Amino acid sequence: MQAARTSLAVWKFASCDGCQLSILNLEDELLALSEAVEIAYFPEATSREIDGPYDVSLVEGSVSTPHDLERILEVRRQSAVLVTIGACATAGGIQSLRNFADAEDYKTVVYARPEFIESLAEAQPIDTVVAVDFALRGCPIDKGQLVELLSSLLVGKRPHLPTESVCTECKRRATVCLMVAGGTPCLGPVTRSGCGAICPAYRRGCYGCFGPLQPGSEVNTAHTLARSLESNGQTPARLVRLFRSFNAAAPDFSDVSRHYEHPND
Repeated sequence: MQAARTSLAVWKFASCDGCQLSILNLEDELLALSEAVEIAYFPEATSREIDGPYDVSLVEGSVSTPHDLERILEVRRQSAVLVTIGACATAGGIQSLRNFADAEDYKTVVYARPEFIESLAEAQPIDTVVAVDFALRGCPIDKGQLVELLSSLLVGKRPHLPTESVCTECKRRATVCLMVAGGTPCLGPVTRSGCGAICPAYRRGCYGCFGPLQPGSEVNTAHTLARSLESNGQTPARLVRLFRSFNAAAPDFSDVSRHYEHPND
């Protein structure tokens, strides 16, 4: 008798769909996994839907509306394992830039009938609302990490996901340190690896796509880097922009950007 395949659901919240496209771009890997995985719910890829519960759920996007709050509770209830994928789901994404302003002001400026817009005051990472079992970071996620996670879950072992900094990847690529050699602002020392250090390889400082190196740790190393950059001539306004991008709502980065936005508070 053939063993039941692992049921997989992929959910979209407030996001650009880039991480879901990364799943579809697996191509050959998806074919190999298809023998062991049954895609039960994935509107981006198929109109076929199978009712839950699901063995594994991949969640892209942040919680940005009252309806999102209701949906993510239901997704958590139906999922044995819940995995957040991408910067939006793990740290609020670009849309969390509204967390640093008054969302009501945006409504009146952007929309002709703002009374019809239902949104939360802040865009929230998924783990601030429900328990998350694993997190794949990045904007978008790394396909290799996704394959490692799914393969590990299928055989019942804990996935091995990188925990070192982007600087480590620069060393592997023999990329000269941009900060040391040219004074270029770079978030590589405080950003988790996973991108392959693409930006520094092309002489652009790391933008922090994969989020803080050690999110939630007692020591916020991002503050240390920011002080070093400030001592080398970076203005408070520049530091705010540097730490307020793809992972703006990640506490380690948001603490720094808020500090330099109001340096005298």
